[in-house]
Amino acid sequence: MLDGILAHARRARPDECCGLLIGRAHDVRGFHEARNTAASPRTRYTINPEDHFAAIRAARAAGLEVVGAYHSHPASEAVPSATDRAEAFPHFLFVIVSLAGPSPVVCGWTLLEGNFAPVRLVRTT
Repeated sequence: MLDGILAHARRARPDECCGLLIGRAHDVRGFHEARNTAASPRTRYTINPEDHFAAIRAARAAGLEVVGAYHSHPASEAVPSATDRAEAFPHFLFVIVSLAGPSPVVCGWTLLEGNFAPVRLVRTT
């Protein structure tokens, strides 16, 4: 799954990629790529509504749900921006992929009491 998300981020560069994470609570089982329909895709992302609904349908068909979202920062760190914070909501996993350095950096975040808190990501397979 991580390899697929990294491949998506690399393909989308110099634009930000985006997608949804599918699973149960804190157990991410898969991801669903989405088209970035933001007016400024190099610095923002907006998940295409059709892709969002397709992810919801796919998750439900598998007995799962959308538990988070991912996006890339092609030229900056894997930390949430002010825009990320303004558009975030609690009880959701936000994964950010940074392609700014020689190797990709992947970080998880969740919104707690109005601020982002890091989430430890554990690769199980």
